[in-house]
Amino acid sequence: MSVAETPSPDKKQPVVFSRKEKILLGIMAGLNFCHILDFMIIMPLGPRLLRQFSINSHQFGLLVSSYTFMAGLSGLLASFFIDRYDRKTALLFFSSGFTLGTLACAGAWSYESFLVTRSLTGMFGGVLASIILSAVSDTFAYERRGTAMGVVMGAFSVASVVGIPLALELAKLFGWHAPFLFVGVLSLLVLCVLFWAMPPLNSHLVGGTKRYLFDSFIHISNSPSQKVALFFMFALILGQFSVIPYLSQSFVMNAGLPEDELSLVYLCGGICSMVAAPLAGRLSDRFTKHLVFQGAILFSIILLYAVTHLVEGPVWWTLFLSSLFFIAMSGRMVPATALISSTARPKHRGGFMSVVSSVQQFSAALASYVAGIIVVDHGGHLERYEIVGYIAIVFSLLALFLSTKIPHGQQ
Repeated sequence: MSVAETPSPDKKQPVVFSRKEKILLGIMAGLNFCHILDFMIIMPLGPRLLRQFSINSHQFGLLVSSYTFMAGLSGLLASFFIDRYDRKTALLFFSSGFTLGTLACAGAWSYESFLVTRSLTGMFGGVLASIILSAVSDTFAYERRGTAMGVVMGAFSVASVVGIPLALELAKLFGWHAPFLFVGVLSLLVLCVLFWAMPPLNSHLVGGTKRYLFDSFIHISNSPSQKVALFFMFALILGQFSVIPYLSQSFVMNAGLPEDELSLVYLCGGICSMVAAPLAGRLSDRFTKHLVFQGAILFSIILLYAVTHLVEGPVWWTLFLSSLFFIAMSGRMVPATALISSTARPKHRGGFMSVVSSVQQFSAALASYVAGIIVVDHGGHLERYEIVGYIAIVFSLLALFLSTKIPHGQQ
């Protein structure tokens, strides 16, 4: 089935992947797992890093935002040239840089050196994520893309269930450097599999016209749907990432969760989102991306309010709310990603997705920085976190409105 074909709505069949497609999805999911785990692990390590480096919440926010800011900057620069190359070549280059950056994080000796190495890793990690999404979008037609995205983005769930608890255990046994060494070595293994097993992905180059430096921006400026998609992603990320960096600290400081049991949050939440992400993808293909997204974001607003107003209570209640939060975040990101990928044609998709990734990372950096200014660690209690929750809800509602302006894509 060609990318441009549109199936009859009354003949939707279960999505079946070929052997080559399964190999591709496996490699993409592996790369996404390493990227997400590297990005996520900084949050649950927050309480440990605050003690290790003797830093405050604002400095921790800079640590998180440095990664996302550099990822946004590199994504913007990559949009100038990324569509000129085979997707496999691009993946090899950026995953190599990401691997080296993560290993460098493991060798950091101070807050300042860690800040530099996190920025270096972000330079490659942000672009890597956009190439993964471009490769999946190029390979799978729109009517199957939700399911494929659900598989690849399910790496978030595996990272939560397996990666985070293991990384926290390694940190407890060997120090905060150990999780980054683990991710770096794992990334190197996936890089080897990518080199040997993945075929070239150059269909976007076939019959292509001459590409100019600002080609991506020219097409975005001429496409109302792509401009809306960028504003949509900006609002969506602000509507969740303002809350996420301080979630672990809130569970420990406000909800009274013992730090040693923090891994349970990611274990339980990851198991739930392991089901939620692929399910959201299948539902997106069976019904519509718009409908599934809108239902998920309305559900997520309830959870955004709940997790930012936590008070000390039983462990089971904290785990219950955090698991629902994981489900809500997975449920809104899968259809949202499939939606925005449909606004660009394959030959321009890499550049567009790099710009999308840049917007995503810049908005995450902004959200983390602003949240770091608002929240205050006062006597072991995280104060004004509920203000961050209200900001997240407002931007989530804005994303809900903007989603209605994105047309049903067929690319």
